[in-house]
Amino acid sequence: MTTLEVELGPDLTAADAERIVDQGREAAIFAILELARRLKERQRPPEPSPSTPSGMVAPFQKPAVAHSKRKKKPGAKPGHAGARRPAPERIDRTVEHRASNCPDCGGPLTQCQETRERFIEDIPENLKPQVTQHVIHRDWCGRCRRQVEPKVPDALPGSSLGNRVLVLSAFLHFCLGNTLGQIVDVFNFHLLLKLTPGGLVQMWHRLAELLFAWYEQLQHEALDSAVLHADESGWRVDGKTHWLWCFGNANLTFYMIDRCRGGPALEKFFIDEFSGILVSDFWGAYNAVECALRQTCLVHLLRDLEHVEKYKNSGGDWPAFAKKLRRLIADAIRLRKREDSFSEQTYASRRSRLTDRLIELIEEPWTSLEARRLIKRLRRHQNDLFTFLDQPGVPFENNLAERAIRPAVIIRKNSYGNRSEQGADTQAILMSIFRTLKQRQLDPLDTVIDAVRNYLTTGRLPPLPAKPASCG
Repeated sequence: MTTLEVELGPDLTAADAERIVDQGREAAIFAILELARRLKERQRPPEPSPSTPSGMVAPFQKPAVAHSKRKKKPGAKPGHAGARRPAPERIDRTVEHRASNCPDCGGPLTQCQETRERFIEDIPENLKPQVTQHVIHRDWCGRCRRQVEPKVPDALPGSSLGNRVLVLSAFLHFCLGNTLGQIVDVFNFHLLLKLTPGGLVQMWHRLAELLFAWYEQLQHEALDSAVLHADESGWRVDGKTHWLWCFGNANLTFYMIDRCRGGPALEKFFIDEFSGILVSDFWGAYNAVECALRQTCLVHLLRDLEHVEKYKNSGGDWPAFAKKLRRLIADAIRLRKREDSFSEQTYASRRSRLTDRLIELIEEPWTSLEARRLIKRLRRHQNDLFTFLDQPGVPFENNLAERAIRPAVIIRKNSYGNRSEQGADTQAILMSIFRTLKQRQLDPLDTVIDAVRNYLTTGRLPPLPAKPASCG
């Protein structure tokens, strides 16, 4: 290996360079390559820390994902019946097409009786908003001794925009995640209906106030559910850190935006003792919730093992600890999947053995700091890890809440949160209602429009409709 008699660095002088050249050609090449290597390392960006969000890490700095061989070919299986749009129920107009010359050679054509049909559904070119003049008669009531007039259910009081514009714009923003500017552009340039961002936001506030009874109904239905999933994520309100809480099950989703990430926020939601099973991650605030049973997410536990092995000190007896914990979790999940193949006595025996193995794992004197950290978590939640083995319908993971909170996170990335507390309240109310209506396979637009019309006519909001029985 080539060695130099001088130290390469920023203090290298001309005399040092001449001494390198005097050592010969190989020494000069070695010095040039070493300097190039050091320059490259200085230009390379620093490695991101484990706490750096994924969105802030450059793609070339992320580790390559080892893609396993696909187990099955994507798409429908051979022989599967194809699917396409059904024929329309009505035809608005008919257009006939006949070529005057051959499109290939340009020669003359002899007309035949053979035809074929093709249906095209499209939006009309000129979409013009419908303007309705409401002539409201004011008549005298002898009993009330005053003039009265009928109520107009097609728009909010004092509003010149109808209910369909109001609900459609709210659906685009609070359910589909379109930004305020995008919605205004769609209405102004495509639907030819002039809107202003400020006016639209004020209408959304009024809609949220009108539908607040549905929001409260969702909260009570969530508290009455047998199994409830919970999760939380960051949110921004007026540039300050807030938290988006998500509670839900297969039939509803309830969002709440609060400044607190701890017990005070949960007390606002759990206004009564929860008699069901709470499924959550290991966030400490959930420990204060009074509930019948808990199920902590085992997938989060497996992620912690991977995180330690990737970023932390995984020496000492950590490999043995991680191996035992992984096997314990895998055996528990496997037992649940094969429950029907065991007798009641065999299942109970294997279930009891899992508890014994967990206690042995907790009581073993581990020396690894990371293992001892996770042991504290296992000891705190040892009664919450295997609830899914005893209660039907309880999953071993919290994927339902994570999937429910994902659309809200996309909205947060598009709109950067809210600019006021009132906007955050409106966000939580309308996101909860539209998300729940989609879960219940109801038409969000027609359902909300009908409810608004009913409220404007009778002064009472009908109950939030349940999922139709035909949808299962």
